[in-house]
Amino acid sequence: MIVSLAFLLVVSLLYAIPNLFGDDPAVQISTTDRIEVPPQVLLYQVSEIAKKHAMPNPVIDQEGQAVLVRFNSTDTQIKARDVFKAELGNDYVAALNLAPRTPSWLQAIGANPMKLGLDLRGGVHFLLGVDVDAMVQSRQKGDIDEIKKAMRDEKIRYKHVSASKPQGIDITLKSGDVALKRLLANRFPDYHVASADNHTFQLRLPLSVQQKLVNYAIDQTMTIFTNRVNELGVSEAVVQRQGRDKITVDLPGIQDMTRAKELIGKTASLRFQMADDEHDATAAKRTGIVPLGTQLFEENGMPTLLKRQVILRGDSITYAMATPDSNGMPSVSIRLGGGNERLFYKTTAENIHKRLAVIYSEPVMETAVVDGKPKQVRRVHERIISLATIQSALGNSFNITGLSSKAYAQNLALLLRSGALVAPVDFLEERLVGPSLGQANIDKGIKSLAVGSLLVILFMLFYYRFFGLVANLALMFNVVLIVSGLSLIGATLTLAGIAGIVLTIGMAVDANVLINERIREELANGMSPQASIHAGYEKAFSTIVDANATTLIVAVVLFALGSPSVKGFAITLTIGLLASMLTAIFFTRAIVNAWYGHQSRPVLSIGSVANYDGASVGEG
Repeated sequence: MIVSLAFLLVVSLLYAIPNLFGDDPAVQISTTDRIEVPPQVLLYQVSEIAKKHAMPNPVIDQEGQAVLVRFNSTDTQIKARDVFKAELGNDYVAALNLAPRTPSWLQAIGANPMKLGLDLRGGVHFLLGVDVDAMVQSRQKGDIDEIKKAMRDEKIRYKHVSASKPQGIDITLKSGDVALKRLLANRFPDYHVASADNHTFQLRLPLSVQQKLVNYAIDQTMTIFTNRVNELGVSEAVVQRQGRDKITVDLPGIQDMTRAKELIGKTASLRFQMADDEHDATAAKRTGIVPLGTQLFEENGMPTLLKRQVILRGDSITYAMATPDSNGMPSVSIRLGGGNERLFYKTTAENIHKRLAVIYSEPVMETAVVDGKPKQVRRVHERIISLATIQSALGNSFNITGLSSKAYAQNLALLLRSGALVAPVDFLEERLVGPSLGQANIDKGIKSLAVGSLLVILFMLFYYRFFGLVANLALMFNVVLIVSGLSLIGATLTLAGIAGIVLTIGMAVDANVLINERIREELANGMSPQASIHAGYEKAFSTIVDANATTLIVAVVLFALGSPSVKGFAITLTIGLLASMLTAIFFTRAIVNAWYGHQSRPVLSIGSVANYDGASVGEG
């Protein structure tokens, strides 16, 4: 037991120590998905830029596919970030970061410091609401148009097709037709179809499908937000779901709330245009003369001419997902529902076996050096993300096939979805935490932890003597276990998490109080010291486990239903409870047994205990 606990203590110290080394202000530089640059080339580019601008004492390291540049001060870090952005351009991401000073041998075993939350580092917090009901209604509208088109193609005559609540579609035919049931089952399997006769049909979207649509909308919105916050230069941004239809965005280290809100709330756009294969794109690039009514783009380094007429815009896309086709090859399944698909269908029907391009257009803020000073400039970047041959007329649902790889299909689906948010988003809460306030929170949290621990240590030492000293050692071990546990799982420490540690300290000592009082009680009943120790731990065990188990249930509920800050509290509390049971029950018993186990007639130092004849025992 002692060897196992000693090994656990050593491992815990190894994973807790990195939190003592601190961090260096740094800039992390990586590439976007638009280009591929070998890591060695990126390292050379960054080194040359640092030399060119005479950056003070940079330490440049390669970390995976990215390059990390460390600096001595925050001011130098921010200026360097702006310079890297201006020099490298929009195809690179230069993100502010805090690089831990943890020695490489500790990092090699996965020992890294805890991440600090927004309330401890400072930054911007947004709470956004996603109108998922609007997205479901858009899907319903698109399905109505598709059902009408399908019935016309099958020559099924109908009086009207209308939306009904909740999330349903009512169809009334001019004459009974059983073919409609087969059509709905084959083309619209998501709906449950009910019919009293062959004239009227009620289509209802099951709750499971509705929930799937809601999850799709939230996941898609979170993906878009995650891509957009990269432009702010934040390497540890936190985008997570809260409840059914809300999303929180935390941007540590960012103090410009206006710019953050502008970038998060912006909308990139997509448009579909036909390729112009009648003119020579290479000649147009060489001469600079572009034929009337066309635009010149480059696709994988090759010039491509596109007709200027836009036949569909990205806000009509309600669904885009990478899926294997009938042959198991990668493809992207697309569903339209914006109500502007008639021109798209007509144009694609007239241009079968011709190429259709999808253009991704995104407004970005770039840093340009003007008169020797970095300046923010707004520009619009456009690129072709897909250039495919039309095989048949495209309606509300179609697939893009013939893609080179699964990864390419997933990236294409992501870009297609990024053209516009699939559901309206509103800013429900905005909060700015300054860096000085974050440091003040750290100082207050550490102070409260130190004061609380000191008072508990003094009380236990005064009241329980040697057993109090053992409880205090267990308390220190408990804190080490909590810190190492949080570091090991990569949890983010918040002010609420510090409160959880303080609470855990009190609860950990409570278990030792139960054990010590049980031992006192057995001594008062006339038991021998060794038997009292054994009985004290055995009888207190079930009480300690029951008390901690009920608290663990509450912690699980808090983690499942709480906000991000409450989840941080729940994680800390859970780790603390598990650690306190280990230290209070096993660690203290191992020390007590090691100290008193070899003594034939020990005198327990556990404070004053009155026995039946009025004598006092156990004061040593």
